Amino acid sequence: MKSDILPGRSFPLGATVYPDGVNFCIFSANCTAIELLLFNSPEDAVPARIIPLDPKINCKIFYWHIFIRGLKAGQIYGYRVYGPYAPEKGLLFDGDKVLLDPYAKAIVGWETYDREAAIYPGDNCGQALKSVVVDPSLYDWEEDVPLGIPYANSVIYELHVGGFTRHPNSGVSPEKRGTFAGLIEKIPYLKELGITAVEVLPIHQFDEQDVKPGLVNYWGYSTLGFFAPHWQYSSRKDPLGPVNEFRDMVKALHKAGIEVILDVVFNHTAEGNEEGPTLSFRGLDNPTYYLLEDDPRYYSNYTGCGNTVNTNHAIVCRLILDSLRYWVDEMHVDGFRFDLASIMSRNPQGLPVEQAPVLWDIETDPMLVESKVIAEAWDAAGLYQVGEFIRSSERFAEWNGPFRDDVRRFVKSDSGAVGCIAARILGSPDIYYRPDFKTYRSINFVTCHDGFTINDVVAYNEKHNEANGENSEDGCNYNFSWNCGEEGETDDPKILELRTRQIKNLFTILFFSQGTPMLLMGDEVRRTQKGNNNAYCQDNELSWFDWSLVEKNADMLNFVKGIIDLTQRLKVFQLEDLLVVAQDSSKPHLYWHGVKVNQPEWFYDAHSLAFTLTHPEAKENLFLIFNAYWEPLRFELPGLAKGQRWHRIIDTALPSPLDYCDRALATPVLEDHYEATPRSVVVLMA
Repeated sequence: MKSDILPGRSFPLGATVYPDGVNFCIFSANCTAIELLLFNSPEDAVPARIIPLDPKINCKIFYWHIFIRGLKAGQIYGYRVYGPYAPEKGLLFDGDKVLLDPYAKAIVGWETYDREAAIYPGDNCGQALKSVVVDPSLYDWEEDVPLGIPYANSVIYELHVGGFTRHPNSGVSPEKRGTFAGLIEKIPYLKELGITAVEVLPIHQFDEQDVKPGLVNYWGYSTLGFFAPHWQYSSRKDPLGPVNEFRDMVKALHKAGIEVILDVVFNHTAEGNEEGPTLSFRGLDNPTYYLLEDDPRYYSNYTGCGNTVNTNHAIVCRLILDSLRYWVDEMHVDGFRFDLASIMSRNPQGLPVEQAPVLWDIETDPMLVESKVIAEAWDAAGLYQVGEFIRSSERFAEWNGPFRDDVRRFVKSDSGAVGCIAARILGSPDIYYRPDFKTYRSINFVTCHDGFTINDVVAYNEKHNEANGENSEDGCNYNFSWNCGEEGETDDPKILELRTRQIKNLFTILFFSQGTPMLLMGDEVRRTQKGNNNAYCQDNELSWFDWSLVEKNADMLNFVKGIIDLTQRLKVFQLEDLLVVAQDSSKPHLYWHGVKVNQPEWFYDAHSLAFTLTHPEAKENLFLIFNAYWEPLRFELPGLAKGQRWHRIIDTALPSPLDYCDRALATPVLEDHYEATPRSVVVLMA
């Protein structure tokens, strides 16, 4: 059958479909030989065909390539890579192991996959994962394109594709629960809530077995392939099913006016530390793909996950850029959130550098210029760069970690929090101090997947992670939470009422601050994880969206819908530039008050703040009262132009539906003051 074999070409990397066959290309700098394996089915323990690559014919420098006539999309394949096994040099070649193509666009073999077989010596072909040839052109996008919604008009919803519809009460048919197809059925809910973008936890193919026995890697921060959609999120189980079902989801979300942002994990992989499995990168070229210690038998671990990807190596940098381009060009996603993005600023020696090559390439790549790029600007080894990505970049937005912490601290009545909350409301100019800073680049959030849900922020003082099997030593110890008087579930009506008020306080501050708001899946209906603040391994009802809460907590849902709708319609919350801090200005401006007009209280033990927020051109004028004190406070109201009067839009201390009123139904305030209930937020509008 050699007549169907041609030398092939060194580009593109991966498996590329042509009318008469498929070109395969893979990188390995230190190997001595490579075999291409072709399979008839994902579970095959023996390849249907083994094709050796001749180093004289099928290799140019470090690129191994071959063209096979007659192959088509759907062909299952893998590699065996041979070379020295010399851990003392960082080389871990093992010709017994079947390896994934780093550029694989689909990955199969899950029915028989065994992670342990890739760790221990011996042939693992029958238990190995395999790659699939994909032809990206075989899909009808129906003229779909990324939406390009400005940050200033965005409301981001962080969700887990599986957990969003996996609960039996989701109303989704059993075969579609926890899948891209299942999410499509819930688009009307997202649209009604007011969401403009979903930021989905990792959907790159990950290893669900990368966790302690008896648990499941649920979050997905354990990447196997940076081009392949997660097989388990597809209701279709044919080799090409996950690719097209993901596209169906993107297309459907776009038709509803909702963008898709991918949470991408380029900082580490599922291969783990020196005791982990040989699945792909390690068996292809270990010192190229990973940062190694001075003793190269060991991996540098800046991620807390066993290994660290060598992101600023030219080959790895190209892989990352090629992946991002693929997801934009062929899969139509609208942007990316980079997990532990500070890793990407580390050089091959692990030291942080300015203008790291991979970050600069992302910044300037013309194919990515219209995509949202959001950094989680820290890593697990103490490198904290919140503010740095925005200061040195024209494009990156950042998860604003201090916003989360300072809002929680203020609402729970910590001392010293008033000055901090003022900065967060204004758009965090103390963090993002560049003269041309655009406030929308601050991604504001009170909760995210990593930590307490908003319900648990007001219900637990301590984390309760016993179910994770790590003696509750995992997860963050600094949650800035307060249980309102009793730990966990309670029947005390006073505590329950206070918790409801505190949640509404958190939501109101989030949406009435300058920046781009992000909401965690299920917070709007008070989803709880029973105090677990690190549910990465809990693929069960503890983590899933419980759809019975939509009815049970309809009052909270309606409150959140109301404030999203209001802030999305007000021009003062769609600004790009920092507000002017002035009592009177022709530009949009903010002015601080205390219980007395024009007398803000900045002292350490203060627990309240008020401010006017004005957009003269749009004729918008708001007065906001934040009372985190445990006693009622009487706030003077600023004067208004003749014929105007303050109307109450929000008072978080009032029961539903009085807690939020649309402008047309707002209640006029007849006095020259407003008495704010303890621990409440009030929004008045002229």
